[in-house]
Amino acid sequence: MSDLLKNIDARTKLAGTNKLEILMFTLGLDKRTGREETYGINVFKVREVMRIPPITRAPEMPDAVEGMVSLRGALVPVIDLAKYAGIQTDDKADIMIVTEYNGHTQGFLVKAVDNILRLDWSAMRVPPAMLVAEMGGLVTAITELKDGRLVMMMDVEKVLSETGHFDADDMILKSVQPLGKDRTVFFADDSTVARHQIQRTLDAMGVKSIAAINGRQAWAELSKMADYADASHTTVKDMVQVILTDVEMPEMDGYMLTRKIKSDKRFAGIPVLMHSSLSSSSNQQLGKTVGVDEYVPKFEPQKLAQTLTRLLG
Repeated sequence: MSDLLKNIDARTKLAGTNKLEILMFTLGLDKRTGREETYGINVFKVREVMRIPPITRAPEMPDAVEGMVSLRGALVPVIDLAKYAGIQTDDKADIMIVTEYNGHTQGFLVKAVDNILRLDWSAMRVPPAMLVAEMGGLVTAITELKDGRLVMMMDVEKVLSETGHFDADDMILKSVQPLGKDRTVFFADDSTVARHQIQRTLDAMGVKSIAAINGRQAWAELSKMADYADASHTTVKDMVQVILTDVEMPEMDGYMLTRKIKSDKRFAGIPVLMHSSLSSSSNQQLGKTVGVDEYVPKFEPQKLAQTLTRLLG
């Protein structure tokens, strides 16, 4: 199964091309619907795929956390994705997907993995509001395969936030000092959890904000601002002082958004801050190749506030 994850060097070349690769997996037949759905996760977040090793149960853990496993001397929490997603199934999980993002490693129990699908982010659509409500915001994007199956991109950042308690807490936000200046940040992120954290951080800083749910919407709104600035003989920098973007977003990813911003002189002087759970040094380097000015991992509100204060100051 490790063969699924080879050719990492080739994958790094996807940056700025609006393409991605996702590992598809299933969680079992849902007794409520009589269907077995297909889900996906960005290959950049997958470290390895393996048979489930012995799990050590631990007390006082969230319901979906099955326990811990030892991987090369490190203790890794294991999350049953079917249980977390509320899927009622009699199928047994046989596979563990070891993921690494936001500086944390965790195992996800799944019934089976399918294969790796390479596609364009433009083929990943924003899910219908009904599906978002039904899944509690767990699905951030959806695409259709040639055989008619739908693949739902799972918001694993939400899983980590809610099972690992890495979300922004009130004590951290209380330590954030208000900026004391009239500043506006434009941010784009498809994750409801991430958008909520960003908004709370900006509110604590006393900074105005404009939000978009993906790169395509962000570029459309920024283009309107640029047109308005041209018509009113001002600059976009008068309206927005920092642009913050996620990497993984349906329809247009953060790499492509950054490339468009940096190639348009109307946005000159506005720094682009990449805010992503793809926390490896290789992903940070990919951001630099398309012109990203700064990089901050997700779920570190204090670091986000410090970086924004420096850029806005």
